Amino acid sequence: MGKYTLPEMPYAYDALEPHIDARTMEIHHTKHHQTYTTKLNAALDSCPAEVQDMDILEILSDMSSVPEDKKSAINFNGGGYDNHRLFWNNMKPDGGGEPGGAVADAINSSFGSFADFKEKFSSTTAVIQGSGWGWLVYNPSTKNVEYKPMPNQTSPRTEGLVPLLGCDVWEHAYYLNYQNKRPDYIAAWWNVVNWDEVNNRLANAA
Repeated sequence: MGKYTLPEMPYAYDALEPHIDARTMEIHHTKHHQTYTTKLNAALDSCPAEVQDMDILEILSDMSSVPEDKKSAINFNGGGYDNHRLFWNNMKPDGGGEPGGAVADAINSSFGSFADFKEKFSSTTAVIQGSGWGWLVYNPSTKNVEYKPMPNQTSPRTEGLVPLLGCDVWEHAYYLNYQNKRPDYIAAWWNVVNWDEVNNRLANAA
């Protein structure tokens, strides 16, 4: 039996409608996230015991521990597993709006205002070439929040950053409803952001 199992969704597949449709959520979770989970377990099965005993967060934060011939598979599938685990909890029914608390203060400090942050996040994430994610991250070195685009499924953890809020812009995240209109999907996604969860992550990171 594999070490990792597909996490349960924290809400029904149709809970984020009309912003993200139920069919997209179901396929994204049961097909794509399941595939990353299965392939992560397969890659770990052929790693040394000391790597298998590590949590995926530890592994992503120190990829030097992974055998060279397994790094690509674990970076991709481990990142995909963790990114999606965060993504589902990044969202909630009746979410959106502006953040409060420490996240609001951190965003204002780093970006000037929430409006400026939202514009930078949206415009930069919309033009990521190919597949990837736009992230709000916490940088332990500077103790500030930053915007960070990442390619494919590579986790911000691999660069020493703590992921706080991620928007998945792989086509499978939006294509059934938005086709090639990625900016429209990102604009809709802001309506389901779970700022309480982002505040909790920042508190744990800081």
